[in-house]
Amino acid sequence: MGSVTLRYTILAILMVLLQVMVFNNILIGGYINPYVYVLMILLLPVDIEGWVLLVVAFFLGLSIDMFSDSGGMHAAATVFMAFCRPGIIRMISLREDFEQGTAPSINNLGTMWIFTYSFFLIFLHHGALFFLEIFRFTEILLTLKRIILSGAFSLVFVILGFYLIDRSIRRRRV
Repeated sequence: MGSVTLRYTILAILMVLLQVMVFNNILIGGYINPYVYVLMILLLPVDIEGWVLLVVAFFLGLSIDMFSDSGGMHAAATVFMAFCRPGIIRMISLREDFEQGTAPSINNLGTMWIFTYSFFLIFLHHGALFFLEIFRFTEILLTLKRIILSGAFSLVFVILGFYLIDRSIRRRRV
């Protein structure tokens, strides 16, 4: 196992533990529950093989499902997010080619790119998750409210995560 794979594996385990032990216990007003484990999918290299991305997303979501007793909803939403990721990257990128192994980061791509990238993918994930959870359109306004509020909170934590990871990488280089 290479050092990059080991680093991503440790990060995935850390994200699952943070989600399960900390963020799953945050429920504000009955509508807001941040899901920051999606940061793991956002941090993967831009040029990752599609099948690897989907497999990683499946097992990441499945691990959250096992601890949350949510019957596969997180796995489905995370795989949907991973499936949409290459299209979102193509949609928001000005350039076609990224260097081999380029991981999305504020240092590499800038704050606005990271914000836009995270925004679209988080809201796609939350939309899939909450519509799967409620599984009916009669409560669409309530579902949209949950998507917007939880998505906004998740986005804040994810952007903070990008800053913390960029900062730790910069500190290691010095």
